Amino acid sequence: MGVTGGSALKRGINKSIYYIVCIVIAVAMFLPFYWSVLTSLKPDEEIFAMPIQWFPKHLTFDHYRKAFSTVPFALFFWNSLVLAVSGVLANLFFGSLSGYAFAKLKFRLNKPVFRVLLAAMMIPGIVTMIPTVYVMRHIPFAGGNDLFGSGGNGLMNSFWGIILPGASGTFAVFFMRQFFLTLPSDMLEMARIEGCGEFKIFWRIYLPLTKPALATLSIFTFQAGWNSFLWPMIVLNDPDKATIQMGLQAFSYNFQTDYGPMMAGALVAILPILVLFLALQRYFVQGIAFSGIKG
Repeated sequence: MGVTGGSALKRGINKSIYYIVCIVIAVAMFLPFYWSVLTSLKPDEEIFAMPIQWFPKHLTFDHYRKAFSTVPFALFFWNSLVLAVSGVLANLFFGSLSGYAFAKLKFRLNKPVFRVLLAAMMIPGIVTMIPTVYVMRHIPFAGGNDLFGSGGNGLMNSFWGIILPGASGTFAVFFMRQFFLTLPSDMLEMARIEGCGEFKIFWRIYLPLTKPALATLSIFTFQAGWNSFLWPMIVLNDPDKATIQMGLQAFSYNFQTDYGPMMAGALVAILPILVLFLALQRYFVQGIAFSGIKG
C-alpha cells in the first residue's frame, strides 16, 4: 500500500513538473506576440515606456489607420494573396503529380532522379538565386526578349517571375511522394486492368485520398509564399506589384522604425495564415503523421 501510494505521489509530482514546464514555455513563446498586439494598440508615448506596461491604460486604433494610409496596404495584401494562392495551386498539382510518379510508377531513373531531388533540398536557396535571376531575365519571347533571350527583361518585374521558380518545389514533391507510398497499390493494378489511363488513375482514384497531405502542403506553401520577402524584392520593381512583406519595410526609414503601424501591419499580415490553419487544422496532424511512415 505504501509502495503504491509512493508511486502515485511520484507520478503526480512528475506530471505537475511537466505541466509547469509546458506552461512556462508556452508563456515565453506567447509573450512576443502579445507584445506585438500591445504595440499596435498603444499610443506612441507608451510603446517604450519603462517599466513595460503589460496592461496599458489607453488603447488606440490610430496605428491601424496609419498603416493603411501610409502605404497602399490593401493593394499589397491583394498582390501577396494572388502570389501565395497561385503558388499553392501550382505546388498542389505539380507536387502531387510528381510525387505520384515517384511513388507508384516504375521507371529506370526513378531512384536516381529522386536522390538528385533530395540533394537539391539541401542546397540553400540563396545559392541558386543569382542563376535563377539570370534564367528569369533571359527566357525567350518573354518581356520583350527575342529567340535568344536578349533585348528585354524576361519575366523580371512580373508575377510569373515569382510563381514559376517555385511552381513545383522539391519539398512538395518529396512530401507528396511520402504520402502516396502509404496508399495501397492494389487499386492501381485494378484500375489498369479496367483500362484506366495513368492520369485518370492519379486524378480520380489516388488524389482524392490525399486530402490530409494536400491540406498540410497548402499551409506550408501558403505560409512560405505569403512571408517571402527577398525574392519578390529582387524580381518586382513596380511599386504597384509589391507584396505585403515589402510594404512593411516602408515603416523603417532614416535609421528609425515606426513600430506602431509596423506591428499593426504585421498583425493584419498574419490573418490569412491564421484563417487557413484554422480551416485546415483537422487535416494538418493527420497529414504530418502519414507522410513520413515509408522511405
